[in-house]
Amino acid sequence: MATLTIGAQLYTCHAITQTAADLADTLAKVAKIGYTTVQVSGIGADIDPRDVARMLADNNLTCMATHMAWDDFRNDLDTVIEKNKLWGNPHPAIGGLGDAYTGLDGIKRFGDELAPIAEKLTAQGMDFSYHNHHHEFVKLPDGRTWLEALYEEIPAEHLKAEIDTYWVQAGGGSPAAWLKKTAGRIPIIHFKDMAFRDGQAVFAEIGEGNLDWPAIIEAAQAGGCEYAFIEQDNCYDRTPLESLEISYRNLLAMGLS
Repeated sequence: MATLTIGAQLYTCHAITQTAADLADTLAKVAKIGYTTVQVSGIGADIDPRDVARMLADNNLTCMATHMAWDDFRNDLDTVIEKNKLWGNPHPAIGGLGDAYTGLDGIKRFGDELAPIAEKLTAQGMDFSYHNHHHEFVKLPDGRTWLEALYEEIPAEHLKAEIDTYWVQAGGGSPAAWLKKTAGRIPIIHFKDMAFRDGQAVFAEIGEGNLDWPAIIEAAQAGGCEYAFIEQDNCYDRTPLESLEISYRNLLAMGLS
């Protein structure tokens, strides 16, 4: 059973990571909470990647995942590889795909485009993951969801699964079941809880919502997941750092570190 390390998805803090000074301050506070690793995503586009590497080192933080745009992989792969190597990251990922990739034809197009990219990443010691939302649970004419077809049609050596627990639940799936379904190809995942407020589903700190965390954690570990990055798209009446700390403390109480 894999050892699962908790990390912070910096997209949670995107409102306070748009300048180099704000990013440095945020990383220091993330490290003070107790995090040892982060997923770099949502930071200011003008921040020098070399400065990001320095800030990570200054705070004894590793980067074990990133989110970058699919167009960057397609059109500027050398720069993508350079950034990820600079940050020491073996697990680059994308946050989703556009409308051009709907249906089985879209999956085939993605697979064809991905194959040479994945092979080049593999040669550099990296893999490539797809992050789901809820719209990937649309049913195709053959009865499969788009997400099921994605992982059945594209081989695991080219495509890993960055399962997002909240969005699986929002799409009508079971997070634990999906982690079991994608076992062996889930190096990184997103831990995100769901609660209900005024009749609406809302994002919640881990352990403050309704997801079955013992089952999720067990499935993630059994499936070989290495890193679980805590992400909260909206923290509502809390600051992003307050939410990250609550989630971290709750996961510590569940036996993770």
